[in-house]
Amino acid sequence: MTPTGAPGAVPATLPAPVAPGRLGEALDPAEALAYLSALGDWLGRRRAELDALDREALASAEPARFTGDVTLAMTLWQAVADREAQLRALWDSGRTSRDDRERMAALVWGRRSTAAAGATSSALELSVPEAGRLLDAVVGELRERLGLEESGAQTTARVAALRAQLERLRDQTALEPAGAGRQRAGEHVAGLASRLAAAVAKAERGGDVGGVLGPIEVEAATLERDLIVGGARRREAGALVARVRQERAELARRTATLGALAERCVSTVAEAPRYAVPDVDGLGPLPNTAPALVAYENRLALVGRAVTFAEEAYGRALRGHDDRLARLEGLRVKAEALGRATEPDLARAYAMAREALDARPSHAALAEQLVTLYATYLQASARTTTEVR
Repeated sequence: MTPTGAPGAVPATLPAPVAPGRLGEALDPAEALAYLSALGDWLGRRRAELDALDREALASAEPARFTGDVTLAMTLWQAVADREAQLRALWDSGRTSRDDRERMAALVWGRRSTAAAGATSSALELSVPEAGRLLDAVVGELRERLGLEESGAQTTARVAALRAQLERLRDQTALEPAGAGRQRAGEHVAGLASRLAAAVAKAERGGDVGGVLGPIEVEAATLERDLIVGGARRREAGALVARVRQERAELARRTATLGALAERCVSTVAEAPRYAVPDVDGLGPLPNTAPALVAYENRLALVGRAVTFAEEAYGRALRGHDDRLARLEGLRVKAEALGRATEPDLARAYAMAREALDARPSHAALAEQLVTLYATYLQASARTTTEVR
C-alpha cells in the first residue's frame, strides 16, 4: 500500500465545537444539548479522520516520523471521548437537575489528566476545549506533513479557521508570564497575522495561496500546541510547588510537636529512646525547577518517615508509663473497695510504686516490678479475706 498524498484523500474535519457556559455555572439545557450533539458528531468525524491519517502515516516512506503525532492525537481524542461519555451520562436524555448541569460545566471546563493508561510521560491537565484545540492543531500539522491538506475551493474556510486560530493564539499569549517568552510569542503571532493578511490580499487579486497558507497553518498549529502544553506544564509546576510547600510546612509542624514529645518523654521515662529531632530547615529552601522540586519532595518524605518512627517510639514509651500508672490506680481502687487499702503491706507497696512512677525520670523496669508487687500483695490479701469467710 502506498500513501495517496493527494489533497482530499482524507477529508478534513471542522474544528472542535465551541463549549458553552463557564466553570462554576450550570449549563443552559438547550446549549448543553446542542454542544453534546456537536461534540459527538465532531468526535465521530475526527476519529474517522485519525484512522485515515494513521493509515497514510503507516504507508509513508518514513512512518516513524509520524508516530509521536499520531499517538498524541489518539490520546487527546480518547481524553475528549471519555469526557463526552461522562457528560452524556450526566445529561441522561435531558433528565438533569441544576446540580447535574453544574457538574457538566465542571467536566467541560475543569482541567483533568489526558495521560493514556500506562503512559510513562507526565499527563497534561487540560479542559475539553483545550484538548479539542490541541487535537485540532496536532491533526492540522499532521495533515500538512503528510501532504494531504486541501486548497482551492477551501481557501476561504482555511483563512477563516486561521483567523480564529490567531485569535486563540493572542488569548493564549496573554496568559503567558510576563517576560521574553510572552514577547517572542506575541511577535510570532503578529508575524503570522501579517503573513495571513498578505496571503488574503494575494487571493483577492486572484493569486494562488495554497502553498502560502500551508506553512502558516503548520506554524500556527505548532505555536498553539506549544502554548497549550506550556500552560499545562506551568499549572503542573505551580501545583507541585504548592504541594511541596504544604508538605514542608506540615513536616515543620510535626517536627516541632516531636521535639516537645521527645522532651516530655525523656524527662518522664529513664529508658526513653534517644532519637534526634530532624531539622526541616536543614533541607534548605524550596528549589525553583521541577526536577529539583521532585528530589526535594523525596527528601521530605524520607524525613517524614524518620519523624513517624520517632513519634511512635516516644509515644510507645509514654504510653507504657501511663499504662503502669493507670494499672496502679485501678488496683488501688480495688483495694479500697475490699477495705484493704490501709493494710501496712499494701500501703507500703502502693507508696513505693507510686514513688517510682512519680520520679522524674521514672525507671520503667523498677516501676513495673513495684506495680506487680502491689498487685501480688492485693491478690494475697483478697485470698486471705476469702479464706476467712
